[in-house]
Amino acid sequence: MMRNQRGSAAVQIVWAVAGIVVIAAGILLVRYTRPGAPEKFNTPYQAVVLMNGSAYFGKLEGYGTPKPMLTEVYYVVTQTNPETKQNNSVLVKRGAHEPDRTYLNPGQILFVEPVGEKSQVAQLIAKQR
Repeated sequence: MMRNQRGSAAVQIVWAVAGIVVIAAGILLVRYTRPGAPEKFNTPYQAVVLMNGSAYFGKLEGYGTPKPMLTEVYYVVTQTNPETKQNNSVLVKRGAHEPDRTYLNPGQILFVEPVGEKSQVAQLIAKQR
């Protein structure tokens, strides 16, 4: 009978330790996945690259929250001249007749980089504005 009591006590200790580990993991998960304050950028425009390889340029708001939004959205289109077969990349503003914003899935954002104010992209955006 004493052996069953020892086995029962060991099982209780294992369950208690497992419970503590689960609670600690839950606390860490909540702490590190809870959205914080949105990220602030020092440049007017940001480059946003998504998991599917698409790249967009614009003013990113709400980065670091569940609902990031990109306004003044631009993207690059590569056109091939059929006669010379040369490629030409053009910066295009997203839809003139559509709302000027794109809501992003935060889980699909691969990375975000600031667009320097003197960069070629910033100069092209300034020309289009």
